[in-house]
Amino acid sequence: TGSQVMHSMMVIITGLAMGITVLIGQQFGRGEPEKVGQTVESGVFLFGCLALVLTGVMVAATPALVTLMQAPAEAVAFTNQYVLICSGGILFIAAYNTLGSIFRGLGDARTPLLAVAIACVANIVLDLLFVAGFNMGAAGAALATVIAQAVSAILCLWKLARMRDLFDMKWSYMRLSKMHTMNIIKL
Repeated sequence: TGSQVMHSMMVIITGLAMGITVLIGQQFGRGEPEKVGQTVESGVFLFGCLALVLTGVMVAATPALVTLMQAPAEAVAFTNQYVLICSGGILFIAAYNTLGSIFRGLGDARTPLLAVAIACVANIVLDLLFVAGFNMGAAGAALATVIAQAVSAILCLWKLARMRDLFDMKWSYMRLSKMHTMNIIKL
């Protein structure tokens, strides 16, 4: 029940992140590294803000969402735990999807696929450790998911930092460009 709620958040983030892929693909294809950098900066800033807002909304709305999902009485506490812990990981969901969109826009679909494959293996191993090994139940499954999402985001961030020769971007000057942000949302 809790994973359905989190999947809904992921669909929203993934859908919006497609705008980054398209916009960067167009700019990169035209040989505009400065615009690519500005789109990356705007995308990271936009999705960072979106992640913070969604985290707050999800934490506040978890009990109501669990009731709305009609979780069985014996699963309500576990569903609340799962959704609350996973809500704390929305930043990582947004980071992976944003970074994956950047890579795909630059013509690199391999890196996000490899990162998510590694994260899946990490999730399985951590599920076994937390749920079967430490008997943490739904909380363990949620914690495993959040850690796996963090792994995928960190791997993508590490790789992106090494690709700065492809575009002009300044990590220290993250800003929200109205034009690029509107184009991301529009696309």
